Amino acid sequence: MRGRDLLSLPNVLSLTRVVCAAAVFGVRGTAERAALIGFASATDFLDGWIARRRRSTSRFGALLDPIADRLFVVACVIAFLLEGALTTGQYLVLLARDIATAVGYLVARSVPWLREVPFQARYLGKAVTALQLATLLAVVLRPSLVPALLLAVAALSAAAIADYTLALWRARAA
Repeated sequence: MRGRDLLSLPNVLSLTRVVCAAAVFGVRGTAERAALIGFASATDFLDGWIARRRRSTSRFGALLDPIADRLFVVACVIAFLLEGALTTGQYLVLLARDIATAVGYLVARSVPWLREVPFQARYLGKAVTALQLATLLAVVLRPSLVPALLLAVAALSAAAIADYTLALWRARAA
């Protein structure tokens, strides 16, 4: 892979979420935290949109984007848990899809007849990420909305886990 491909605009936008993940622990003010979450959310939308529009998608970018998403969400959830803004149960609800996907990935890679099945982003998974980011923003700006958003995250996460599992099962037979 050429250096130019690594530093494409979509990849740079994804990398900013990694920087934002680290910044979460140093930013304390409500407006600053809301701006950080808003910025990370915008880069999550823009990196894929620009890559598709410019036809500059890459294998590296397809790997970097979900890693950057997970790092940012996990950093926020940990910061909010440590500060008492989220409970352990809420933490687990927010990360259930991510935990299940990670376990599923490890299992699929350990089963010989599933090793070659590619893991790709799915619509429901992207929707869970958007809802996670909305929930994180609510933690900062409107904590009263968090319980309802967590129910939505839980339901959508269960649907996404089922969707990823079915996609894996169907792909193994192809």
